[in-house]
Amino acid sequence: MAEQKKHKHDDAEFVEIEPVKEIEIETKNLVASSKIFIYLIIGLLVYLIFIVAPEIHEKVTWMEKDLNSVLVQSERFKKSTRVFARDNQCATCHLSPDYLLHNLLS
Repeated sequence: MAEQKKHKHDDAEFVEIEPVKEIEIETKNLVASSKIFIYLIIGLLVYLIFIVAPEIHEKVTWMEKDLNSVLVQSERFKKSTRVFARDNQCATCHLSPDYLLHNLLS
């Protein structure tokens, strides 16, 4: 009988230890998942800083070059069409039918 009481006492300890072990395992899993989440965020930030940001800077540089070329072309267009403005003195000569026909024939 003494052995039976001792056995029952061991079962009670085992039952009390089991919830503590479950809490420890849950805490360990929570810490591991939070570490993985933190490493994932750090990895994404490093990817953004070293890979995506230089590509964005390069695209901005290309866009600036394209816009600059468009502005230069529009300035050239303005200069070339300024001759044909209505109030320009050269427009009377350049737009006269004789001058236009002369350019077509030559």
